[in-house]
Amino acid sequence: MKPDYKNWVPKGMVYGLAGGTIAAFAAFLILGATGIILHGTPRLVCGIIFGIGTLVLLFFTVWMGALHKTFDYNGKRKLAKTIIDGTAKYVTIPDGGTGLDVGCGSGALTIASAKRNPKATMVGCDIWSGAYKAVFTKKRCEDNAKAEGVTNVRFEEGNAIRLPFKDESFDAVTSNYVYHNISGHDKQELLLETLRVLKKGGTFAIHDLMSPARYGDMNAFVRKLKAEGYENVRLIDTTDGTFMGKKEASLLGLAGSTLLVGKK
Repeated sequence: MKPDYKNWVPKGMVYGLAGGTIAAFAAFLILGATGIILHGTPRLVCGIIFGIGTLVLLFFTVWMGALHKTFDYNGKRKLAKTIIDGTAKYVTIPDGGTGLDVGCGSGALTIASAKRNPKATMVGCDIWSGAYKAVFTKKRCEDNAKAEGVTNVRFEEGNAIRLPFKDESFDAVTSNYVYHNISGHDKQELLLETLRVLKKGGTFAIHDLMSPARYGDMNAFVRKLKAEGYENVRLIDTTDGTFMGKKEASLLGLAGSTLLVGKK
C-alpha cells in the first residue's frame, strides 16, 4: 500500500476545463465561424463570445495542467513534496510533546512532521469540505499515515478561523498553503489564531502566499510578534530557490510564497 496525497489541482478539474475548451471551440465553429446556423450580427456576436471564451478556457486548461504536473507526487518535479519536506524541517517538537498542522488536507505535512519528531505526536486538523471534500478526507489522512507506517499522528476536524483547541495546547504549529484560501478573513488574524494555541516556548512554521495584497505588511507583523516576546521570528522567501525559483513561482501563480518561522 502506497500513500496517496492527491494533488491540490485534481485531474477532474483539468479534464473539466479541457472539455469546456472543446465545447466552446465547437460552438465558435458552428455558431460563429462557419455560418451554418447564424448569419449577420448574431453570427458575429457569437463568434466573438465563443472565440474569447475558447481562448480563456484554453489558458486556464494549460495553466492548471502545468500546476497539476508540477505538484504531482509521482511526477518529475514533485514541488508538493519539496515544499512539504522543506516546511517540516522547521517543525521541532520536544519528546513527548504535541504539534498541530492546520488545514492538513491529505495529511502530508502532518505525517512528514511526525516522521521528523518520532517521540512526539502530530495532530492534523481540517474541515475537509468545500471544493476539495472529494479529494481530501480524514480517512485519506489516516490511510496515508498507515501506508507510511507512521503511528504518532491523529486527525481531527478543526476550522482555522476558530480552532477547537485551548490556548497554549501545542508545542509546535505548522501549516502549508491554507490561509490564502480563506476569503473574508484578515490573514494576520488567522495567523494569530493559530499562534493562540501554541505554548510558550513552542515553535511555528507557516508557509503560504504572503503577498502584501493578501496579508498586508508582514514585516510590521513580525515586528509586532517580536515586541510581544516572540523570538527568532523571520520571513523566508521560498521563491529564492529554497522551494522554487522566482520565474517558476510567477508562472505558477505562487509569487509571495513565504515561510513564517519563529518561537513563542
